[in-house]
Amino acid sequence: MDCATCKTICDCNLPGAVCQDPRFIGGDGNTFYFHGHRDRDFCLLSDANLHINAHFIGNHVPGLKRDPTWVQAIAVQFAGHRLYVGARKTAVWDDDSDRLVVVFDGETVQLQRAKHARWERDTLSVTRTKAVNGVLVELDGVFKITASVVPITKEDSRVHRYGVTDDDCLAHLDLAFRFYALTDDVQGVLGQTYRSNYVNRLDVSAKMPVMGGDKQFSSSGLFAADCAVARFGRAGDADAVAIASEELIDINCSTGLVGVGVVCKK
Repeated sequence: MDCATCKTICDCNLPGAVCQDPRFIGGDGNTFYFHGHRDRDFCLLSDANLHINAHFIGNHVPGLKRDPTWVQAIAVQFAGHRLYVGARKTAVWDDDSDRLVVVFDGETVQLQRAKHARWERDTLSVTRTKAVNGVLVELDGVFKITASVVPITKEDSRVHRYGVTDDDCLAHLDLAFRFYALTDDVQGVLGQTYRSNYVNRLDVSAKMPVMGGDKQFSSSGLFAADCAVARFGRAGDADAVAIASEELIDINCSTGLVGVGVVCKK
C-alpha cells in the first residue's frame, strides 16, 4: 500500500519488474520488453555466485509479427545447488488448485496447503504466501524471490489476441526478486541493469522499447550457465565490487519486499 495515496502498489510498475509479455522494469527504473522465443531458455541474471535462467512459453498466433511469450519457470543455481520454481501446464484454471512446483536439488519441496506453511533446508526456506500458487523463497544473505502462478484469461486472450485454447490457459509465473549482494560484473537480461555503469540505450519514450540480444542471453537448457554473457563460477570475480539492490533504489512492494527486481503479470 502506498501510504501517501492509500492505493495498492502494483509490483509490475516497480523497478526490477518483468511482466507478462514479458515487460521488464530494470534496476535503473526504465521499462523495456524482452520477448525471447517460446520453448526456449534465457539468462535473466548471471553473477559470480548466482545464476538465474527462465523458460519461456507462448503461442504462435497467425497474423502477429511475433509470438507472445511468458515466463513459465525459473532455474536458480548457487553454491553447488539447483532450485526450480515453475508453473504446471494447466487446461482450465481453478483458483483452488495448486499449480506451483518447487524442486530443490532434485527433491520436490512439500508444503502444506496453508498460508505461511514453511519448508527449510540450511539457509534456504520456502514459505507459502497464500494457500496455493504463491511462495516466498529466501536464501539468507543472497536473495528473496516471490513467485505466483497466474493464468491467461479468455478475456486477456480476446483483447490481446494471445490465442489461448481450451487445453492450455498458459499458466505462468509472476515473480519478484530482491538481491542482497551482487557484484558489479553481473549480467543477464535483468541482471545487467543492476550494474553501476549500466547505460540504457533504448528509446525509453517509445510505447514498447524492445531489448534485443536474444543470442547473447540464450541458454542451451534451463540449468545451463552457458549463455554468451555468463558470469557464474568465473575465477577472479571475488575482487568485483559487491552491490546490494537497495543501493540502486528503495521501493516498498505490496509483496512485502523492499528493493528492486520484480517479475509479474501486467
